[in-house]
Amino acid sequence: MNLSTRVNSISPSLTLTITAEAKEMEKNGEDVINLAAGEPDFDTPYFIKEETKKALDNGFTRYTPSSGIKELKEAICKKYKEEHNLKYLSSQVIVSCGAKHAIFNAILTLVDKKDEVIIPSPFWVSYPEMVKIAQGTPVIVKTKEENNFKITPQDLEKAITKKTKLLILNTPSNPSGSVYKKEELKEIAKILTKYNIFCLFDEIYEKIIYDTAHINIASFSEKMKKLTIIINGVSKTFSMTGFRIGWALAEENIIKAIASIQSHSTSNPTSFSQKGAFFALKSKRSKKIIEKRVKEFKKRRDYLIEAINLIKGLSCLKPEGAFYIFVNIAYFLNKSYRERIIKNSLEFAKILLEEKKLAVIPGIAFGEDNYIRISYAASLKNLKEGIKRLREFTEEIKN
Repeated sequence: MNLSTRVNSISPSLTLTITAEAKEMEKNGEDVINLAAGEPDFDTPYFIKEETKKALDNGFTRYTPSSGIKELKEAICKKYKEEHNLKYLSSQVIVSCGAKHAIFNAILTLVDKKDEVIIPSPFWVSYPEMVKIAQGTPVIVKTKEENNFKITPQDLEKAITKKTKLLILNTPSNPSGSVYKKEELKEIAKILTKYNIFCLFDEIYEKIIYDTAHINIASFSEKMKKLTIIINGVSKTFSMTGFRIGWALAEENIIKAIASIQSHSTSNPTSFSQKGAFFALKSKRSKKIIEKRVKEFKKRRDYLIEAINLIKGLSCLKPEGAFYIFVNIAYFLNKSYRERIIKNSLEFAKILLEEKKLAVIPGIAFGEDNYIRISYAASLKNLKEGIKRLREFTEEIKN
């Protein structure tokens, strides 16, 4: 039986594949250090779990409106008014089954056959594949390490054609941890409004940020706000990855169209998960817990940066947000490890997992083959053991 060309055009997620492989090895009793995970290692705050349990006990287990419950949408609107001075109505918000679902819905809504979507590289693994599913054309714009892996206004304008429909911008970034500054976003906003190009603004890591501020691109002008589809959720900020609650904010006609797609695919997000998300946004206790966890992430980041840059042949920039470090491994490519040639980042990650039981994500998953992504959503103890194994591995590669 022939599968659809749509399915044949996409690749499976390498991040999920490697994470699953590492977990399977752990299940089989192998001593794996998993630095591949894309989720916080902290538990969901207890008071959020308690409120979710209450929703279950109270029988809140039936269908809700497919676009989400009113109180959660109102809480999301309140958040954006207080934090970014952005005014949205409940009719401009849709709650989806995770931020990934919100992104997928938005791309399906905006992108038509042959439409071009500009995606700065390195990129989150699913962006190009989602564009392909929508029959659009991903236009990958390579960024430079010396620019902190951020697209410049010049690079952006050069990539624009008559077919350009959308720019996908992720800040803080997965995988690089880079954060776009106010002036950088302002210049990008000028170009987007000049050419009337939409921006899918993925800010899922907005609260996991160090030594700088998170700026929302929609805040620069009313026109930019109309061109922006904001994507966010509770997964990373509140360690609620399994709850599968994300959202999109945009112009009402866009949200209405997204809601139509969602009504025919998943219907509503899980009822009691929505109650948990509502309480996460509403509770005054959330802020202190987030601050405490970000402080812990910063401590882990600072340890890793110093440790990695002390390993001969490896180098990395200091991420300003999220919980990933993008490590340059170019020095070790096309060299041998126990008679095996390390041809690319996938081979590097594969051999590292097999030989040293250390899981990382190859940079090719994010469009940059000279790198690996290391997650510091792991205990300091595991990070230290991971660095030990990484150092041993690099020292055994023939130079």
